Amino acid sequence: MNNSFLLSEELKNKQEEFRTFVNDYIAPSAHKTDSEQNLSEQVIEEIKNKGFWGTEILSDFGGGNFDMITYGLFSEEIGRGCSNVRNLLGVQGMVSVALSKWGTNEQKEKWLPKMATGEVLTAFALTEPEIGSDAANITTKAEKKGASFIINGKKKWISFAQNANLFLLFAQVEGQAGAFLIERETPGLEVKPINDLLGFRGSGLGEITLENCEIPEENLVGRIGFGITYVANYGLVHGRYSTACGCVGLAQASLEASLKYSGTREQFGKPLVKHQLIQQMLADMMTEISAARSLCHRVGSLQEMGDLNAVLETSMAKYFASTIASKAANNSVQIHGANGCSSDFPVERYLRDVKIMEIVEGSSQIQQQLIAKYGTMSFK
Repeated sequence: MNNSFLLSEELKNKQEEFRTFVNDYIAPSAHKTDSEQNLSEQVIEEIKNKGFWGTEILSDFGGGNFDMITYGLFSEEIGRGCSNVRNLLGVQGMVSVALSKWGTNEQKEKWLPKMATGEVLTAFALTEPEIGSDAANITTKAEKKGASFIINGKKKWISFAQNANLFLLFAQVEGQAGAFLIERETPGLEVKPINDLLGFRGSGLGEITLENCEIPEENLVGRIGFGITYVANYGLVHGRYSTACGCVGLAQASLEASLKYSGTREQFGKPLVKHQLIQQMLADMMTEISAARSLCHRVGSLQEMGDLNAVLETSMAKYFASTIASKAANNSVQIHGANGCSSDFPVERYLRDVKIMEIVEGSSQIQQQLIAKYGTMSFK
């Protein structure tokens, strides 16, 4: 099921290209990625070879230069095949769009071409052991010393910290937030792997400890005071859009698995799909997926136009899509019965992964607060 009637022929062709690629190269390895808790180099190379790495980066820097609607279609299909791969590409986008918007010309010229080819793998280092959603009160400190900054602190739950060559890291500088580019080999930077999570097991999460890490002042992205309000939030909005579209893809995967299983599994002398309560769950999935997909398409259009409502509606899309994806995954496990609890079927992985998607890039509760705040402001 899709809203392809809303898309141009060019976009329909792109959508089909993405779907074929996912079916051939991404979905078949998703179980292995989850069970081994690692994304294989082969999968990453297939993405690069197809030209699907750095799709959000301008062609001036060697990127794919996808418009936001195309990027959304891409994220949905990748999310349908493997949430870890979608998360990988989403995180790369969070860093690259933030750098594209707020970085200096020198920073862009140095890093964006390497990000576009995958030569440099990045991570978005915002969350801390004691600071999650309250990003404005991060405790990691950066102290100006001559032509350098000295950084001390900890970050936790950082996707692909285990693999990243470059971190976009946020720290306080005399009470104001700053954003910094820190290379992995910087003395004093240590990464501790975090494994055996509920979901996103192939996303290489880690805890970062920074002890007297010295970086040159030219690694500051934007100005002091811009770190959270501008740099971080710009990346987070992109991440929320990627996640929202990925949730639609995961919900679609749950629906497809449910249709396949309920059409072949018989109970009480007839296929499950002939039972009314199963039909009700399938009907809810189809309707809610269509609504979430339409919302994501709208967000992509608003972002492409630079509409000021894009930030609000991105939060709405992330909140709604992750909510319906959770319901779809849960119903899919229910339809599969005991088989839904087995790793022999992908739906148990969908249920585990979607719970993470309700938390990352701002939990459902944070999105509700943001949405309500916008609504309240509009009536002042």
